[in-house]
Amino acid sequence: MNRTHFHSKALDVLNIHPQLTDSRREELDASISHWIQSPGIDLPLLTKAMQKKLFGLANSDLTSDDGICRIIESTRPYQALIPFNFEDIPYPPPEKWDFTFIDLFAGIGGFRLAFQEAGGKCIFTSEWDKYAKKTYEANYGEYPYGDICRIPKRDIPDHDILCAGFPCQPFSLAGVSKKNSLGRKHGFDDETQGTLFFEIKEILRIKRPKAFFLENVKNLISHDKKRTFEVIRQTLEDTLGYVVNWKIVDGSEWLPQHRERIFIVGYDPKQISITKEKIIIPDKPQDGYTYPELKTIVQKKVDKKFTLGLGTWDTLKRHKVNHAAKGNGFGYGLHNMPIKKGTITRTISARYHKDGAEILIEQKGGNPRRLTIEEAMQLQGYDPAKFIFPVSNTQAYRQIGNSVVVPAIAACAKEMVKNI
Repeated sequence: MNRTHFHSKALDVLNIHPQLTDSRREELDASISHWIQSPGIDLPLLTKAMQKKLFGLANSDLTSDDGICRIIESTRPYQALIPFNFEDIPYPPPEKWDFTFIDLFAGIGGFRLAFQEAGGKCIFTSEWDKYAKKTYEANYGEYPYGDICRIPKRDIPDHDILCAGFPCQPFSLAGVSKKNSLGRKHGFDDETQGTLFFEIKEILRIKRPKAFFLENVKNLISHDKKRTFEVIRQTLEDTLGYVVNWKIVDGSEWLPQHRERIFIVGYDPKQISITKEKIIIPDKPQDGYTYPELKTIVQKKVDKKFTLGLGTWDTLKRHKVNHAAKGNGFGYGLHNMPIKKGTITRTISARYHKDGAEILIEQKGGNPRRLTIEEAMQLQGYDPAKFIFPVSNTQAYRQIGNSVVVPAIAACAKEMVKNI
């Protein structure tokens, strides 16, 4: 069955009110796209009456000329037999799976790639950024639900593993420095993003998955004289009763980009018998992993649009001189050609689109250039021959900078799967 055609028809069928608000239309888009991939699972914001209409629509599309429906209703769950076509997306849902997981603060789906590859099926996704939603849908055929704060926690489907790269701005070094200079609150004193950890806490408390995997910036562990992380630890271990371990992992072990992040993994002791010491969080690849050198990622010839303008380049050079005069090492990071084996870049950030300062590539006889989208995505472990960015380069750079090192997440996912 044509998935996109069904989605369009379903939106019309469920459009009870002639004029939907943008937020309500997005909720319907999310509900329908999730239902298409998991038609046997109750979903948020999708009532029994709405599900009945979707089943009726599917049955009418599957009824043959002789009036016989191709779905055998005596087969349970017969809903899962609806033959939707996912050939138009790079990463279709698995036909068979060993466990289920949810993808919170999903971005462009780095966690989804890793855990789907490990044998899981994603049954709920949430992401608030409208551009990231477009990229997510283009690659996985599923439109994420929006603001997790608006989703009733009891309506989230039961799942085995909760995955969340929850927003790091309140805890990052850059975010803290900026907010301090502005006299603004940060961390758990932040009235907006700082409270999003407690959305995760409520899902864990109410749905009680077997395990969870949280990812954040390295500075989370030292923020506010370690008080922030202690609140997180107490919540997960003492309040919720999970067995928890954590580790700082550098993505440069898998890819040529220095990117330190804290991985926090926990298990429900009532469902999984495990001790903290036995929770393995890999900090390097297993034997047999092929390391992609930066010199094989960087292209020799690229479009001139990636070259820095004269004004931008002069500004970066001036800033570097000013920082050097103050005795610090801040400034742009330039990689000379030819790139040597073993070269590691700085951490690519969500601001990379502005001037590319953290990772610049030398060009003989001219100004340096930014990484291309294809080069940047490889520093996070995305396949440029397969992964789609249906957005502007500005948005693509932001999404890449906000994402995770996929092979590092995948290594941890494989260890978690062994336990559940």
